[in-house]
Amino acid sequence: MKVATILKYLFNTILPHTLFWLGVFVFFTFFFEESKGLIPNPNSFSAFLMPVTIGTTYIVNYLLIPRYLLPKKYLKFIWYSLYTLILSAYAIVISIFYGLIFMNALQYNQMMPLSKSLIFVMVAVYLVVLLFSAFTLLKHNYSSVAKNKDLENKVLLAQLKLKEQELNYLKMQIHPHFLFNTLNTLYGYALKKSEETPEMILRLSNLLDYLLYQIDKPKVSLANEIAHILDYIELEKIRFKDTLKVDLDIPKIDPQIDIAPMLLIPFVENSFKHGNRADKKLLIFISLKTEGNEIRFSVKNSNRKTQMTEGKGIGLKNVQKRLELLYPDNHTFSVSEDTEWFEINLILNHQNPKKNG
Repeated sequence: MKVATILKYLFNTILPHTLFWLGVFVFFTFFFEESKGLIPNPNSFSAFLMPVTIGTTYIVNYLLIPRYLLPKKYLKFIWYSLYTLILSAYAIVISIFYGLIFMNALQYNQMMPLSKSLIFVMVAVYLVVLLFSAFTLLKHNYSSVAKNKDLENKVLLAQLKLKEQELNYLKMQIHPHFLFNTLNTLYGYALKKSEETPEMILRLSNLLDYLLYQIDKPKVSLANEIAHILDYIELEKIRFKDTLKVDLDIPKIDPQIDIAPMLLIPFVENSFKHGNRADKKLLIFISLKTEGNEIRFSVKNSNRKTQMTEGKGIGLKNVQKRLELLYPDNHTFSVSEDTEWFEINLILNHQNPKKNG
């Protein structure tokens, strides 16, 4: 056993117990001094009574309470408490008897009647046992509350880490999907040596900067998100040429409004990926309004086949999941579809996102 362990045990256990029993001894002495002659020489008599008091107290607090009371074995606790009461009462009687004889110079015939002091002394002993037991139970209750709080904190921390891991996993899924579509388009133009390739590379570099350096932030400005949506649309316009019509209804955005990064772009991407041409054109309508704390965002695209079951793609599903994690009680998301149109609508309270995006 190391010296530090010994010292810790000394100061945390031995010293407090020693001080407590010294206090009990002083209490007994004072208590018996007020006995109006029932107990002669209170100091010596207190010393006789200390062993049975210490023994009874430790049996109750280190055997009966932890083994039977705290595990809720109430019947056994009652029975063993009765046994302890009987044995301790017998030990108190013996202590009083021999204590009074000793203080009367071993002259039994000069000793005061035992009945006069018995109840008085028992009250003093069991009062100490009750006080110690009350302290033990309070300490256990405080320890249980602290342990429960610590366990609750650990559970919350584990849940938080799990949410962070889930969000990171969702982001990892969005990244490849988003890049695949854009790089595939760029590859086709590079093969053709198109004059529009440098502009596409510039637009893509802006998107990559956003994707690599902004995505890990908890929040970005809504204006920044919209700017990169516009970059993405310009890339798609180059790819689709005359077969695309995009109608934008996006007024000037308040620069103070923040949202989770990459929250709106996948909805736009989904409309390009799964939209179908109507009259030889892919039609997309994008609207964004801000009212107070709310952001109202909608994307509508022409549709010639069912998107609800198979056509949503990884991006749309993952953004829905991110919304549930980041804005669990602060968003409304809906999807509507018919044979001609597919539309998503999002109402978002941007003031109350969770911290981890």
